[in-house]
This record gives sequence, C-alpha cells and structure tokens, in this order.
Amino acid sequence: SSNHSLTNQCLNTTKQKLYSSNICSKEFSERSHLNTHYPTHTNGKLYSCDVCQKEFPGKGALNRHYRTHTKVKPYSCEICQKRYFEKSHLKVHYRTHTNEKPYSCEVCHKEFSEKGYLNVHYRTHTNEKPYSCDVCHKLFSEKGNLNKHHRIHTNEKPYSCDVCHKEFSRKSHLNIHYRTHTNEKPYSCHVCQKEFSHTSNLNQHYRIHTKEKPYSCDICHKKFTDKGNLNRHYRTHTKEKPYSCDVCNKNFSQKCSLNIHYRTHTNNKPYSCDVCFKKFSVKSSLNMHYLIHTNERPYSCDVCHKGFSQKSNLDGHYFTHTKEKPFSCDLCNKEFSRKGALKFHYLTHEKEKPFSCEICHKGFSRKGILSVHYRTHTNEKPYSCDLCNKEFSYKNAFNDHYRTHTNENPYSCDVCHKEFSRKDHLKRHYGTHTKERPNSLD
Repeated sequence: SSNHSLTNQCLNTTKQKLYSSNICSKEFSERSHLNTHYPTHTNGKLYSCDVCQKEFPGKGALNRHYRTHTKVKPYSCEICQKRYFEKSHLKVHYRTHTNEKPYSCEVCHKEFSEKGYLNVHYRTHTNEKPYSCDVCHKLFSEKGNLNKHHRIHTNEKPYSCDVCHKEFSRKSHLNIHYRTHTNEKPYSCHVCQKEFSHTSNLNQHYRIHTKEKPYSCDICHKKFTDKGNLNRHYRTHTKEKPYSCDVCNKNFSQKCSLNIHYRTHTNNKPYSCDVCFKKFSVKSSLNMHYLIHTNERPYSCDVCHKGFSQKSNLDGHYFTHTKEKPFSCDLCNKEFSRKGALKFHYLTHEKEKPFSCEICHKGFSRKGILSVHYRTHTNEKPYSCDLCNKEFSYKNAFNDHYRTHTNENPYSCDVCHKEFSRKDHLKRHYGTHTKERPNSLD
C-alpha cells in the first residue's frame, strides 16, 4: 500500500528533504525555503483563497491551506490512524513511533525529531530571544511563549471548560483545571505514593523528602522549595502589593490574601465542616475549627511535649524554655521575647502624641493606636469568632476569647509552672509569688 511504502521510506531515509516543488520537483528541507522558491515559476503571481482571501506563492500551497477549511486530512498513519493535512506532517509524526531524531545540536549533541525543535533548543546556548512583546517589551526565545504572554495584556482566554465554562488563557491550564472535575491524579510520588493532578505539584512535594530548597532570596539568602514562595517572600523586602480589591481599593502582596479579603464583601463562605456544617470563608479557619471536634493539637513542643493547636502559640511558648529575647529596642537596648511587647515598649520613649482624636481630643503617639481608639466611639468590632460569631473591637481580646474554645494556656509561670490562657492573668498570678514580678514581666 502507499502508506506502507511511506513507512519504509521514512524508516530508511532519515535525513531526506521533506518539501518538494510540484512544478520542478526541487526539494527543500524547510517549508519557508519552498515558499521562497515558488515565485521563480509564477513570476511573483499569488494564489488567493476564496474562503479567507489569504494569498500563497504557489497553487500547491493554496491547496494545502484549503484543507484547513474543508477539514480534509488525506494522510493517515498506519500505526495509530492519526490523520494529517500534509504528507510532510505525517513523515514527522512517524518519528514518534520510530523514535528517530535526525537533528543533532552541534554544541551539546542533544537530538531532536524536528528541525524547529533544534532551532528553539539552540537558543538555550546562545541566549537568543528574538520575539519581543510590543506592550511591555519582554523578550522570548519562542513565538508560542510570546503569544501566551500577550494574553496577559489582552486578557484573552480562548480555552473554555465544557463542564463549568471557566475560561483560561492557556490550554495547559485548562487541562490541569479539568482534573478538578475528573479527580484525575496521574502523577504519583514514588516515596510515599501520594498522588497529584499536576507534575509541578509532584516536584514541589518531592522536595519534602529531599529537603531541597533550590530557590534563594538574593537579599537575605533565605531558601525556598518553590519559586512562587520565593516571589511572595521577596515582597516582604520590596513592600510591593500588586493585588488590589476593586471594591475598597485595599492592596495585598498575595493573590490568595486578596481572594480571602474579597469574601468580606461577598459574605462568601465556601468551606463547610462535615461534622456540624458550620461554614467558613477561609480554609485555615475550617482546619482550626476541626480541632474542636478532634481535640487535636498538631504542634508539639520538643522540650516539654506540650501540644498547641496553632503554630504561633507554640512559637511564643518556646521562649519560656530558651529565655530567648530576639526583639531589641534600638533606643535603650532592652530585649523582649515577643514583637508585640517591643512595640508596646516603644511608647515609653515616644513622649510626643501627634495624632489626636477629633471626637475626644485624646492624643496618641501612633496613627495605628488612634485608629484602634476610634472604635471606642464607633463601637466597631472588626474581629469575629468563626466558632460562636462573637465580635471584638481588639485583636488581643479576640485571641484571648478564642482560647476558651481551644482550651489552650500558652502563658506559663516559670516559678510554679501554672498555666494561663491570658497574659494579664499570668501577671496577676505572679503577685502571689512576689509583689514586684508583674512589673518586670514583658
């Protein structure tokens, strides 16, 4: 058969010239060279497609193009039955079965099945980026990457999910999204057998086992397992907040923080407890809520083995063992174990109170403290407990209240080791040991 002879031809002549003139039979290795050659026969005459009016230098090129309208694919692979518009495309496809790679890089000798792939690869050696974005002038080594990038500016999303109709700018993103409907997880960790829907998630997970942190901050040299975390960390240095709420114009350094904030406007609570069906706007709040049902305290002190439901409470508790005071006042050199205590201490140095309440005229040393003070007039309570819906004006009061649900006592007396849920209770307790101790406690 003709297809069988084509197979043999493909197998036996690996470096043949693929593109042939149907007028003089001259052969060319690239389509662009053939297109340049055609006008020598036609004296510059162009053939126009009567469907889309696109012009071509030869009748053969027009015929091949016309198949994109008729959808006729006359060339079929006898191995997998995949069909193609052009014979040359079928020949290239055959290499996926034969694993033939006739094009070799003269620098590193890596082999490729198509010359186009070799040309793109070669730019990794030359660092050539011939494609430039006409909006932001970013350079790319491949035209396809430029086209994908350009959709950032145009907000074009040509790929649509046929299940939920969500749109995407890249086909690969659509493919990954589609797995949320099929629950397909084709990538498996060979250490712990955990499965993932995307290879990048597997690669990132694998670093848990290898302890590899290949991404390093060039300012403080802190290392990260993935580039996204590095980028987010970097904003702590630059103070950049590129994500803005279109309702209240508040800015955020991370997109996930914006998404969480946006739910305060929409009252959206997409996370539901499967035990009591209480709903939450943030997944971390749901996870913390679960601890009420399970009484789980996943964060354990490696000194005394006391358990905590939140890592921040464990970190604060740890200082009771190490006596470490990492926060130092740059005016008097007094040291503190907690950042909040240092901030409060700074007020003893600040005699000036330039910020005045326009209602009661009370003066404050910091604008943030004035903002908190205003709540005594407005009765505003921005902190809400997602377990019982009780509201609070101050974050510290909210934190103290939350421990009534978790039964945590993060403050410990270093004399008798009695534990307390609130710092002021610990200070009062110290008076039973010495009348001076409460004043020295930071």
